[in-house]
Amino acid sequence: TTHFLIATVPPKMAALSMTSGVALGSRAVAGRKVTARKAIASKPRASVAVRASGDRKWNFSAGPAVLPLDVLEDAKEDLINYKGTGMSVMEMSHRGKDFMKIAEEAEADLRELVGIPANYKVLFLQGGASSQFAAIPMNIAPEGGVADFILTGAWGKKAYAEAGKYMTANLAASSKDSNFSTIPDVSDWKLTKDAKFVHICSNETIGGVEFKEVPDTGDVPLVADMSSNYLSKPIDVEKYGIIYGGVQKNIGPAGMAIVIVREDLIGETHPLCPTMFDYKLMADNDSMYNTPPCWTMYTSGLVFKKLIKMGGLEAVEKMNEEKAKILYDAIDGSDGYYVNPVDKKYRSLMNVPFTLGGGEDLEKKFLKEAAAAGFESLKGHRSVGGARASIYNAMPKEGVQALVDFMADFKAAN
Repeated sequence: TTHFLIATVPPKMAALSMTSGVALGSRAVAGRKVTARKAIASKPRASVAVRASGDRKWNFSAGPAVLPLDVLEDAKEDLINYKGTGMSVMEMSHRGKDFMKIAEEAEADLRELVGIPANYKVLFLQGGASSQFAAIPMNIAPEGGVADFILTGAWGKKAYAEAGKYMTANLAASSKDSNFSTIPDVSDWKLTKDAKFVHICSNETIGGVEFKEVPDTGDVPLVADMSSNYLSKPIDVEKYGIIYGGVQKNIGPAGMAIVIVREDLIGETHPLCPTMFDYKLMADNDSMYNTPPCWTMYTSGLVFKKLIKMGGLEAVEKMNEEKAKILYDAIDGSDGYYVNPVDKKYRSLMNVPFTLGGGEDLEKKFLKEAAAAGFESLKGHRSVGGARASIYNAMPKEGVQALVDFMADFKAAN
C-alpha cells in the first residue's frame, strides 16, 4: 500500500525555526504542497518518508551543511535587492556603507552571542580552518619552538602535520590505538613545559568524538579547532588563546573561517608568513585587507541574530542535547543492529557515526533506501565507511525523529 500525506502550508508558516514544533510533512514554504514518499517498511509511518519541504530533503551532510530555512528565506529576500539598495550583497562594495554595516553587526552579534572579551580579536578570514593549520604557528610561534598536539581524529592529525613544517610539533597524546574512538585522559598527556601552544580539535567531524570539558593547560595557550561544534554550546573564551573553525558546518556557507584570538598572541609573524595569514594585519584592517567573503559574512550574520533570538548558546545546547539523545537512544536500543563506536563519555552532539551489525551489504542497502526516502548525505566519510548523521544546529528535531523512525522501520523490514 502506498501512503501519501498532502498538506498546504499558509504563508505565515513558511519560515521554520530550528525549534519549530511543526509536524513532519508540514515543513514547507508558502503555497507549496508537501508530499510524503512511499514508506519502505511493511508497516509504514507517515513520518518516516516525509521530505523536509517541497523539494527540500533532510540534509545530514557533514559540511557544507544544512542552514536554517528562515535564514535562507531572509537571504533569498535580499538576494536581488538588499534592503532597497538596488544591489545584491554579492554585488556591493565591501568598503561601502551598506556592507560595512553588515560586517560590523556580524562581529557585534557574534561577540554578544559568545561573550567574547574585549581583549580578543575576531577575524573573518578566507581559506577555511585548514589554512589556519599553517597560520597559527606562523603567528604565535614566529621563531619556531615546540607546540603540543592532542590527536583525537583526522583533523587533529592534519593540524599536527602542517604545524610540523614551521616548528617542532610534539605528539603529546593520541587515541589512535582505539581507532580515535575516545579522548586520552589529561593525566596521560606528555606536555612540553615551555610549549608555544597546546592544540586540540574540540569535535572530530569524521569520528564523532567531542571534548566535554576544556582542558587546563596552565600558562600555555590552548588552541582549539571548533569547526564542527562552533556555536553549538556555550564557549568560555578566556580559557583559550585561539578558537578557530570553518563556518560551513554549523554557521554559514562555505568559504570562511572565524578566528577568535587573544590580542597579546599576535603582532609578530614567521619570516615566511604570507600577508593574508598575518593576524595582526587582518585585525588592524577589520578583516578587510582585501575583499572578504562577503556573502558568507552576511549569511553568518543572519545566523548569529537567529541564535540570539533563540535564547543564546545555552538554549542551543539544550536543543542539541535533546536531538542527540533521540538518535543515540535509537542506536543503543537496537540490540546491536546499529552500532556507534565512540566512548559514551565523548560522543559528539553534532556528528553521529554508526555502522550496521549486519555488514557492508546491509549498510549499502540502508544508505540507498535512506537516500530514496529523502535523507541526504548519510554515508560515512570515505576514510571510515559506515553511516554518519550530522545533526548541526539547523537540523530540526523533527528531522532527527524522522531518521530514527526510518531506522526502526528498516530494521523491522531487514
